[in-house]
Amino acid sequence: MFEKIEIVPKKAKLSGIHARAEITSPLECVWRYRVRPKGYIQGDDLPPAESVAVLNPGQLPFEIEDEGWTLISGKSILRIKPEGQMQILLDGIVVCELKSLTGIFEPEEPVNRKECTVNLYAPYGEAYVGFGEKVGPLNKRGLKFTFWNTDVAPHHPDTDPLYQSIPFFMGLHEGKVWGFFLDETSRSEVDIAKEHPETITWKTESNELDMYFIMGNTPAEILDRYTELTGKITPKPLWSMGLHQSRYSYTSQEEVLNIIEHYRKYQIPLDAVHLDIHYMNGYRVFTFNQHRFPDPKALCREAEKQGVKIITIMDPGIKEEKGYFMYDEATKKDFLVKTNRGDVMVGAVWPGRAVFPDFIQEDVRQWWGEKHQIMLDSGISGFWNDMNEPSSEKVHVEHDPKKVQGKTLPDDAMHGKIYHLEAHNMYGMGMCQATFEGLKKLAPKKRPFIVTRAGYAGIQRYATVWTGDNSAYWEHMEMNLQLLLSLGLSGIPCVGSDIGGFLGNSSGELVTRWMWLGVFYPFMRNHSSMGTDYKEPWAFPEHLPFIKGAAEFRYRLLPYLYTLMKVAQETGLPSMRAMLIHYPEDGAHLYDQFLSGENLLVAPIMKPYHTHRVAYFPTRGWMELNSSTAQQYGSGYEVVSSGLDRIPVFLKPGGIVPFTSVAQFTTTARWETIEWHVNVSAEGEFRLYEDEGEGEADGDWTTVTIQHEEGRVRLTRKGGPKRAESLMVYGHGERAPYRVELRDSWKTITLPE
Repeated sequence: MFEKIEIVPKKAKLSGIHARAEITSPLECVWRYRVRPKGYIQGDDLPPAESVAVLNPGQLPFEIEDEGWTLISGKSILRIKPEGQMQILLDGIVVCELKSLTGIFEPEEPVNRKECTVNLYAPYGEAYVGFGEKVGPLNKRGLKFTFWNTDVAPHHPDTDPLYQSIPFFMGLHEGKVWGFFLDETSRSEVDIAKEHPETITWKTESNELDMYFIMGNTPAEILDRYTELTGKITPKPLWSMGLHQSRYSYTSQEEVLNIIEHYRKYQIPLDAVHLDIHYMNGYRVFTFNQHRFPDPKALCREAEKQGVKIITIMDPGIKEEKGYFMYDEATKKDFLVKTNRGDVMVGAVWPGRAVFPDFIQEDVRQWWGEKHQIMLDSGISGFWNDMNEPSSEKVHVEHDPKKVQGKTLPDDAMHGKIYHLEAHNMYGMGMCQATFEGLKKLAPKKRPFIVTRAGYAGIQRYATVWTGDNSAYWEHMEMNLQLLLSLGLSGIPCVGSDIGGFLGNSSGELVTRWMWLGVFYPFMRNHSSMGTDYKEPWAFPEHLPFIKGAAEFRYRLLPYLYTLMKVAQETGLPSMRAMLIHYPEDGAHLYDQFLSGENLLVAPIMKPYHTHRVAYFPTRGWMELNSSTAQQYGSGYEVVSSGLDRIPVFLKPGGIVPFTSVAQFTTTARWETIEWHVNVSAEGEFRLYEDEGEGEADGDWTTVTIQHEEGRVRLTRKGGPKRAESLMVYGHGERAPYRVELRDSWKTITLPE
């Protein structure tokens, strides 16, 4: 395959009769390997690569051996053979292997067939996790997936593909861990040791393989390096972490205010209400229906008096209608996706015949972003980007296209000079980038809050991801937990699912259990579809106290959850963490429980009429929060129980979790009261982050430490403001959990035997 290798500054260039390749090291212990069949290259060098995922790939210097066939970056060694095979070692141990590469080009209508394939060695027993929004257990070994953003509803626990395409995974085996990212937006398929038990085969409909091999000692290190490449999340407003209420659709501003009044009547915390498509005038984006929502400013003003923000849904499809300002401007400026003959591509979504902004183009994104001034002037606080796969029920063209991959635009639709086949998976991300950059420009003192259905690797820079149109089934509650954990393992920390299920009618028990699980979602929203029963808390009078209790628990836990979002900004670690992130040896198969941060183990009950379940504890000494017993759990499997008034959640030995008092809505992330829940059966430390909850994220840290000294337990607090604080002590010998009131100036206390 390769006949020679040439070492130039910070790059190894490989060439042969059939292919060209480049190897660089963008970060320490990270290798980038670009390969392209020679037929796609003019000259001897690969053309510059453009990526929406990796915006600024660096190039570190590396050492060479064996005349360049061995490269060294930090503790990582890459060995490549002329035949194309490759091994990567970390600390002298082989961690991953590339077995072979192939490329195909065949003239075909409407788009020439291009296919590149990489085969990776999959040793027996290695687990593969991540892959973004993909169904199934956390360990995807033995499964096969397609990466093509798809509007699909209803879907079920075996449906693939869904709305997001994140071509990244981690491999874990015998203490070794590595990451693989295929930066390719074209349609691709991966076979994870299904057809060939020792091979991962990834095929992409493109003319290049742009691969990143990420080495590290732990899953956390891999995620940190992967998100160093694709971007960390930006600060979210505190209010976005409160409870959200939504329905398709609230049909008038009076109904919206009535929803808010009911929340306040029942004293249930609430921070945001979402408006679905019926707020628009005939489904025209950036408009309001003057009959249903005659005064959006007044609506937002009245909602704000109750501490509630208004969020509007935004769809990319623009109604094809002369005289409608969005259509007229987009047409005049030549901002729309075209057919391969050069005329405007016309599809069909909510407004009927619709055209689509070409978000791949920077000037189109800037135009779209600036249009959000209309919504900001009306008092809107956040934006919900939907239908952005993009979804289209049909295509209106003179001749039917020969190939359309589902409910979307045809493969040969044109985004400038790029076929839709190549642009499809990054379309939704382009919409979110446009929204994000527009909001940063229009409201620089506010933190943008955007929710999206579709996305590609790097979407975490711009938006929170929700898992789309789920259903009111217990199986969907469990399936959505698996999806959220897999997204977190793919560098996307800000995630959520529609609580109660979007489609279908739900029981009060299901909504209650799902609300308790949603306490730990970064994005907590109750949502339902037209044609179904309402799922607002008071729709279930018998279960209302339990649903209210879940909402209140969420607001009490906000100091902890808000801190975890700060950690995600710095490290890429999600707040909802698969067990394997901290316990890789025995966590890859655990998909129905998870960690909230590092200190809490959550074991939700996700079966009807159940009050007990089996949970796995990786070590001894875990204690149930808010329990009145001294029982410690672990190590191994234990039976745990819970009524509808709580969720089984356990504090690890040495764990520290800050709670605050219940509020009806959020104001600032500088908490007036803190109750520290501490499990003193082991030493530990926790750092609490606080800021204003809006604007610049320039905050303060409070550190609480547990130390054991000569049979005594010392708890030390450093930094942070003075305030009313107390301790809830767990794991103190044989004693049941007990409370210790503290003065606002406490620094160190000692708990005797």
